[in-house]
Amino acid sequence: MTESARQAGLRTGLRLEVFTVGWNVIEAVVAIGAGAIAGSVALVGFGLDSVIESISGLALYHRLRGELNGDESRNDEREKRALLFVGVSFFLIAAYVTYESLATLLSREAPEHSVPGIVLAALSLIVMPVLGWRKLVTARALQSRALEADAMETFVCAYLSFALLIGLLLNSMFDWWWADPVAALAMLPLIIHEGREAIEESREDEGNDE
Repeated sequence: MTESARQAGLRTGLRLEVFTVGWNVIEAVVAIGAGAIAGSVALVGFGLDSVIESISGLALYHRLRGELNGDESRNDEREKRALLFVGVSFFLIAAYVTYESLATLLSREAPEHSVPGIVLAALSLIVMPVLGWRKLVTARALQSRALEADAMETFVCAYLSFALLIGLLLNSMFDWWWADPVAALAMLPLIIHEGREAIEESREDEGNDE
């Protein structure tokens, strides 16, 4: 890859991360707000995951911006610290989702219907796969492990959107109150997997990139 092509790839990566952070901030505010109003564990859990996605996006933005500006000396250090924080945060979210979901199932506390939540999940299910694919193509062009991992995280968000949408629709259409906490529990395997992956990457001796 020529230097000019690499610079163009880095700028594309930066734009994708800016969009990632902006989208996930909006997603987090809407999901947590709507989830709190409706009493939906799945919606709140989805919103917390969006917060983590935003933090990950910021870490990747600084990493790509550093190379673009010719300041690569602390790329590995910054990324490892961010990865460790993100990994721990994923496990905290998993603990929250597990506790709230089981408590809801045991108490049989039905969440309210949430139209904003359904619209948000549907939009996310459209946006996230496209965003993830763009990141993956850019990551492979740059041979960037960090950006590729971030792309995988975006695909995970798409799966979480699908699980959330199914749970909200079943509750709204058929009053299946248990669908919401079950949908939240369905998110756990991927949330835990992403947390473990982030922590393992943060402990690697080699850099997370190139």
